[in-house]
Amino acid sequence: MTDVTTTNTGSPVASDQHSLTVGNTGPIALHDHYVVEKLAQFNRERVPERVVHAKGGGAFGTFVTTGDVSQYTRAALFQPGVETDMLIRFSTVAGEQGSPDTWRDPRGFAVKFYTSEGNYDLVGNNTPVFFIRDGIKFPDFIRSQKRLPGSGLRDNDMQWDFWSLQPESAHQVTWLMGDRGIPATWRHMDGFGSHTYQWINADGERFWVKYHFETNQGNEFLSGAEADELAGQDADHHRRDLYEAIEAGDFPSWTLKVQVMPDEDAKTYRFNPFDLTKVWPHSDYPLIEVGTMTLNKNPENFHAQIEQAAFAPSNFVPGIAASPDKMLLARIFSYADAHRYRVGTNHAELPVNAPKSPIHSYSKDGAMRHHYRAADAPVYAPNSFGGPAGDPAAAGEGNWESDGEMQRAAQTLHAEDDDFGQAGTLVREVLDDAARERLVGNIAGHVAQVRSDDIRERAFAYWDQVDTALGARVRDAVQALHATVS
Repeated sequence: MTDVTTTNTGSPVASDQHSLTVGNTGPIALHDHYVVEKLAQFNRERVPERVVHAKGGGAFGTFVTTGDVSQYTRAALFQPGVETDMLIRFSTVAGEQGSPDTWRDPRGFAVKFYTSEGNYDLVGNNTPVFFIRDGIKFPDFIRSQKRLPGSGLRDNDMQWDFWSLQPESAHQVTWLMGDRGIPATWRHMDGFGSHTYQWINADGERFWVKYHFETNQGNEFLSGAEADELAGQDADHHRRDLYEAIEAGDFPSWTLKVQVMPDEDAKTYRFNPFDLTKVWPHSDYPLIEVGTMTLNKNPENFHAQIEQAAFAPSNFVPGIAASPDKMLLARIFSYADAHRYRVGTNHAELPVNAPKSPIHSYSKDGAMRHHYRAADAPVYAPNSFGGPAGDPAAAGEGNWESDGEMQRAAQTLHAEDDDFGQAGTLVREVLDDAARERLVGNIAGHVAQVRSDDIRERAFAYWDQVDTALGARVRDAVQALHATVS
């Protein structure tokens, strides 16, 4: 027997096909509450898209800790043999909901671990660095990568104007313009926590840590021409690839490795270890294997489980905490605040965001609240009615803030705190000749579209400071492109 259609409140509906009208032509009666409900719900199907990372997709899976890093962190999920359910969302940064997956852009790499101690969110990218080192610049950076307010078009002048005026962007822009600026698929790219985080072990000792998710499928990328062709043929290329691979039982996996820096090293390290525009050379802090992440389940409903998934760097668990990274500290506020606006103040109650561990919170009310405590439970603290209480033992968790001298020293006393050095090393010592050739072509194709002579000259000067030879090649390549057009 076919189920009877109901309203959202469970009452049977007389017809799915015909609204209540006078005769066959109308008008429609206002008291036909089902057609009103149906149209009003349709008008509200979409929540506001993310300002950043709007276009993306994701999947569920499992993280298994295979190594032993218990000497560095007491976090339950990183103890040997522990298996943790998790969700990942991949995305582009600047594109809107309908934008192509294959635009040249960093890729978001956001992981939610449903641990026994609460949710831990690691919200990173497919690059180990970023364009800026201070969160106050983030709105400006994103606006420079979006669209002109008048025409609504993206604009190379805005991008290069910002980048050339912010030399700290050099390392990330070198990554972006290189091969990994357009990954072949999400499955074939690495992920990074990017920021420096803090780990605390069972004895209260703290360490600084960087996360590296190495793809077990191998790194593969698209050329600019291949990406442009796919953008026209299949704007959802990356989303489709992940979904179809998992449906076919081809479960992608990544190996998580970390770099660990002893607490005291940070005070005298040769550059600021909390600077998001810098990497730590592996020769100084080698990779240590932690475990394996495997994606094995597609979402059952994209909107409920991916579009409404809320990742926030503020979601820590015992044994993991923030560092003095100024970008991370800004994101700790900004992300959770974005979710309160976009999804709602009670977004953490949605199944995809809810922890699998018990909740003992004094939060109450707000739109869409559906979990609540007993009527006689206290809603404030302190109280004398048996309500939950804070744990004094957690007071010192990650308490680097008391070490003010370390933060000030980290800003001024590191010998190699320059903006272009690591970008130049990447060009000269990591890339091979073919990759350098592609890098020149990618940069030139982008800079050639800059209309302003002044901004174009600053872009050339920018690359001169990354590497003199690279800068000269970029200038020649751009001039050659202009000559061809004219």
